[in-house]
Amino acid sequence: MSNLPSEPEFEQAYKELYYTLENSTLFKKNPEYRTALKVISIPERVIQFRVIWEDDNGDLQVNRGYRVQFNSALGPYKGGLRLHPSVNLSILKFLGFEQIFKNALTGLMMGGGKGGSDFDPKGKSDNEIRRFCVSFMRELARYIGADTDVPAGDIGVGGREIGYMFGAYRRERNKFTGVLTGKGLHWGGSLIRPEATGFGLVYYVGHMLEYAGVTDGWKNKRVSISGSGNVAQYAALKVIELGGKVVSLSDSKGSLIATGEQGVTPEDIAAIAELKLNRGSLSDYSHKDNLKYLDGVRPWVHVGKVDIALPSATQNEVSKEEAEALVAAGCKFIAEGSNMGCTLEAIEVFENERREKKGEAIWYAPGKAANCGGVAVSGLEMSQNSQRLAWTKEEVDSKLKEIMKCAFFQGLNTAKEYVEATEGEYPSLVAGSNIAGFVKVARAMKETGDWWDNQLNKEAADAEVTSDSGFAA
Repeated sequence: MSNLPSEPEFEQAYKELYYTLENSTLFKKNPEYRTALKVISIPERVIQFRVIWEDDNGDLQVNRGYRVQFNSALGPYKGGLRLHPSVNLSILKFLGFEQIFKNALTGLMMGGGKGGSDFDPKGKSDNEIRRFCVSFMRELARYIGADTDVPAGDIGVGGREIGYMFGAYRRERNKFTGVLTGKGLHWGGSLIRPEATGFGLVYYVGHMLEYAGVTDGWKNKRVSISGSGNVAQYAALKVIELGGKVVSLSDSKGSLIATGEQGVTPEDIAAIAELKLNRGSLSDYSHKDNLKYLDGVRPWVHVGKVDIALPSATQNEVSKEEAEALVAAGCKFIAEGSNMGCTLEAIEVFENERREKKGEAIWYAPGKAANCGGVAVSGLEMSQNSQRLAWTKEEVDSKLKEIMKCAFFQGLNTAKEYVEATEGEYPSLVAGSNIAGFVKVARAMKETGDWWDNQLNKEAADAEVTSDSGFAA
């Protein structure tokens, strides 16, 4: 029995990686990588601190702040800051663990990390949010830097919050440096950064469509999207631009479902973006004739026939039953815009279909590959900051497209190399992406002395790999 508390989200992220590595030929060809997995699964550093701030009534409030600096083998720790009442160490460790391999798949020199607080920005005034962000950054500032750890935004942290935090860091450390990404365009931000995760998701799926022989791409495809934040909004806009029809959006309270042939329009998305900026609910937008609002449900079992699904809200938003419903509805492609958007049971449904039905099956892409466009452009923002340059929209978009293409083919070709398959099967993108990201990080760690494969380590690797990780595989 482990002496560590249960961390269900982190355990799930670890198991997904472990199972795909174990069920490939990687460990057979390279048994020493079992040792690397033991090392990679433990963060280099976990920082926890209190955040004291004053509300508008003058009362003292206190929250927990965190930064998980998980792995720096490929570069400075890189990953977002999340402000949400659900934030705890398990969630941040899962996000940081995923971030290691996601960042590796971009091809950029970035390590993996994640942070945030259980502070809830909903219902707070601008002044309360500013006071919280300043207090949070005063504590965090001593542990981050442009060459050490470069946080970004995440749930609850947009341009406003990044601005408050950047200003606090600059005053606290007396440095104007690229310590945060997602900054304003007038003070070091990058064009395409708000759009990057959603656009990159669509670019990635475009390569899936092309590989599968879908000659008309997105044209006339029915696309179900969850979420209504930046990722969902910009994914929807790009799908519409490329000729697809968006049939759903959602938030934590319910879903908007298309009722006619028109689907979600760019005008709808603009209005929803404004609504969300003011922290409103999709239920306030239910009067539109082309959309109906369903309270308390996710969209997957309510959208009818669908060709492509893009979970873009939060973790574990597609269950086994919802995965089966998507398969029954004719869905052929699913790619995560959110981190760990599908449960392990849902992934099993998709992977079993892929193996059994081959080219007629649904094809699943994990978030660490499909949604890496956001952190990729964050990395490009870091490069621009280092050079004191600002690239054009066209330059950044071109680089984003190339990064998503490389992420797709890394996963595809690695799956062909390490995952046994029968003729006609699509390569497993979840296995290929996991292995490609893992191997890149493990090699860097080995060459810099974080682990080594002498005889003692080889003997240790024969033992249960999870014994030092605190949970069973």
